[in-house]
Amino acid sequence: MIPALLATILFAFSSVSAKRSVQYLGSNNASLLRIILATLVLGLYAHTFGGGLRGDGLMWFIASGFIGYGICDTAIFLTLPRLGAQLTSLMVQCLAAPIAAITEWVWHHRQLERIELLAGACVLLGVAIALFPGRATAKQLHPGWGAFALGLVAAAGQAWGAVLSAHGQQLARVSGQPLDGITVAYQRILAGAAFVAVWWAVMRFHQGPGTARTTKAPPSRYWPWVIANVLTGPSLGVSCYQWALQGEATGVVLSITALTPLAVIPMSWWIDRERPTQRSIVGGVLAVAGVITFALSRN
Repeated sequence: MIPALLATILFAFSSVSAKRSVQYLGSNNASLLRIILATLVLGLYAHTFGGGLRGDGLMWFIASGFIGYGICDTAIFLTLPRLGAQLTSLMVQCLAAPIAAITEWVWHHRQLERIELLAGACVLLGVAIALFPGRATAKQLHPGWGAFALGLVAAAGQAWGAVLSAHGQQLARVSGQPLDGITVAYQRILAGAAFVAVWWAVMRFHQGPGTARTTKAPPSRYWPWVIANVLTGPSLGVSCYQWALQGEATGVVLSITALTPLAVIPMSWWIDRERPTQRSIVGGVLAVAGVITFALSRN
């Protein structure tokens, strides 16, 4: 249980540090720096202590990373300045569970139980309540339908990336070549890094929103947040998550890490002065409760 709690705290801090990175560097620059550094960190381990690029699930991991790291992370970094760390984390973390379930229902014809349908409805209701947190937040952020659409893309990317990754790991186990979590993360992030690099180049060429730095702060101001985002998210966060899965049931781990959106609230309040409203707290609690129920029902 301790590794799962560590993963939850690390993922929460990753969301807050990602928002700070975006404030200093812009969405695309922050996303590119994060994924390049994370690729180097994960690759250093994978090619020394891990499995490198071997395994029958490699192509599935690459596809998973293209969607999960590339599309999902890009959408998250574009959503952060519009919705803030709290609502972005809530939308992505909570909506990913029912989207993944629907995907497995369509792909593997896995029947959804009644409790799963009720939990999914609870998640949707909670997210809907939280995404309309009132006038105080509306003055500080600029939600709009574009922000909601980006958040939905990020949630779908996380869900589909997870489903493809799970399929790849199953193929690796069947072939007798199971891989550790960090090696899987490395194989996944390669395609994601390629996607982010191409996206950055395209946006740089067109000078789109979020491409340039939003402040003229010295490197000493933003590098700590970039490094913190790299370590707490795709590096230590993912490692603790995989560590937790080795010792606990999947439903238990997912139930604990589902608390990430709630853990973000005090962190973003303390660091960014992003004060939550009563509606966002109520919606967050309701959505997280739905995810926990969902995870336990699938255990």
